[in-house]
Amino acid sequence: MIARLRGRAVARRSDGLVLEVGGVGYLVQVTPAALRLATDGEEVTLETYLNVREDALQLYGFADGEERELFEHLLSVTGVGPKVALAIVSGSRPAELRRAIALDDTARFEAIPGIGRKTAQRVVLELKEKLASASGAPEARGTASPHLIARDALVELGYSLVDAERALAAVDEDLPPEERVRLALRKAA
Repeated sequence: MIARLRGRAVARRSDGLVLEVGGVGYLVQVTPAALRLATDGEEVTLETYLNVREDALQLYGFADGEERELFEHLLSVTGVGPKVALAIVSGSRPAELRRAIALDDTARFEAIPGIGRKTAQRVVLELKEKLASASGAPEARGTASPHLIARDALVELGYSLVDAERALAAVDEDLPPEERVRLALRKAA
């Protein structure tokens, strides 16, 4: 297993990043966070996961161990392969995804291209217990987080789920839901 690579980013391609390590160029499919770390010609360290198939060896790269750990958990979900797991991890920070799993927020996963309702439900169902102890997120379904309340309010006002998440990302997380919605609407205007 190749768990970490340190080398120079020598090329960005449509199918990943080429990382030169000891004279060998490794093609690594990376998350956006890992791609931001890799400036051309500079040395970078990526946490990696080697996927072994009958016909290929594929490397996936992550900005940190938390991204890789979540990726590996996602691979244990029925019907989720490396490409889908990478799409999920690429969509949001690991802490946000863990919170969505703990709160049964399947809409968060359905908003990711290539993820349908059934896959989103399986991700939440199969990972909820595994990740609940590590996430620190509320486990009770009836107690929605202030973030979810604000996001759902923006969706009700006509925002797409993705746009609502973007709008709330720029707002202080310590504010009550009503104030979050007000600030998000002001910034959009």
